[in-house]
Amino acid sequence: MSAINVPTREEVSPANQAIFDTLKKKLGRVPNLYATFAHSEHALGNYLASQSAKSSITGKAREVVNLAVSEVNQCEYCLAAHTIIGRKNGLSDEQMLEIRGGRATFDAKLDALARLAKDIVVRHGHPDPSVVDAFFAAGWDKGNLVDVICTIADMTVTNYLHGTTKVPVDFPAAPALNR
Repeated sequence: MSAINVPTREEVSPANQAIFDTLKKKLGRVPNLYATFAHSEHALGNYLASQSAKSSITGKAREVVNLAVSEVNQCEYCLAAHTIIGRKNGLSDEQMLEIRGGRATFDAKLDALARLAKDIVVRHGHPDPSVVDAFFAAGWDKGNLVDVICTIADMTVTNYLHGTTKVPVDFPAAPALNR
């Protein structure tokens, strides 16, 4: 049961209606979680702007962060959506399951990233210094660290929005992670 409804185009402001139209052209539909942002006059536009902001964490690396964070936060919506996006970025289902567990042993640099993203979230922004050191030793730099933290923040917003609203997941469910 959803705590709040998924608004239709007719239920949102004219500015959000324009964003809905753009999303529908780009994606073929407005995903439920994006629509839920539109209960606010500004949240959907602000969130989409943050998603399209320049970052050194892109493609596979971004999906490593998104999947690791969404697993820690137990967000079934974001896990489902980012499993699809992860595939589009060249990650296999097996790799994504490993990433959700906080590792990426198939790639040393992505492994350090997955470990860091998970540790930052699990330890509420106070990662173990050895995990940060391993991140730098794997070839990441200080700018990457800041961008990882920004990516975690973006993902946490959607994780929390879904966790609070419980809007229906409109993507195929992510494979179960054996714990």
